Amino acid sequence: MNDLLSTINDLKHSSIQTTIQQRIQEFKTIDTHSAEELFQELCFCILTANFNAERSIHIHAQLSNCFCSDTKETLAKKLKEQGYRFPNTRAAFIVESASKKNILPTMIQTLQHEERRAWLVDNIKGLGYKEASHFLRNIGFDDYAIIDFHILDLLERYHLIKKPKTLTTKQYRKIEHVLQKLATKTNLTLAELDLYLWYLETEKILK
Repeated sequence: MNDLLSTINDLKHSSIQTTIQQRIQEFKTIDTHSAEELFQELCFCILTANFNAERSIHIHAQLSNCFCSDTKETLAKKLKEQGYRFPNTRAAFIVESASKKNILPTMIQTLQHEERRAWLVDNIKGLGYKEASHFLRNIGFDDYAIIDFHILDLLERYHLIKKPKTLTTKQYRKIEHVLQKLATKTNLTLAELDLYLWYLETEKILK
């Protein structure tokens, strides 16, 4: 862990630190009382599952105004035209999740930490623990870990975990605990830590 701690601390004293803090502040500008803003961000996180993050950002920017109004068939066609990998499945997820749009603000505001994420996983098709955590981070919550293959590869390379073949809920929480220890040692939130680790793996800071 010491090698990784040293690498992160070096980044904290570089120009990357300013960029990461700016991105964290952008996440906190989402109005968590706005059903529209929450739903659009939710749809982005549905799109990113097993798909390129940068392509998802582009497609989301092109189609975000369609998510509430299009039929499943129309949205699937538009996703396919944009080169999206899973147009039919994700269009179905988005259209079905639109029925939960108006209760999103209430659930986000009233539920506690783990209840909030569990509700998303249980009620929004297309969201697992990673996607639900991604959504919550992107709307300003900084105490959830986004554990994707980039993070798993990095943690295994630094001998902090053995990469699981399947990321179950139990394993997700176990690895999240490892990341929380790392965040505490580097005096970072989980949201900040994720951006530093993602940068170490990809040399990019996205959303």
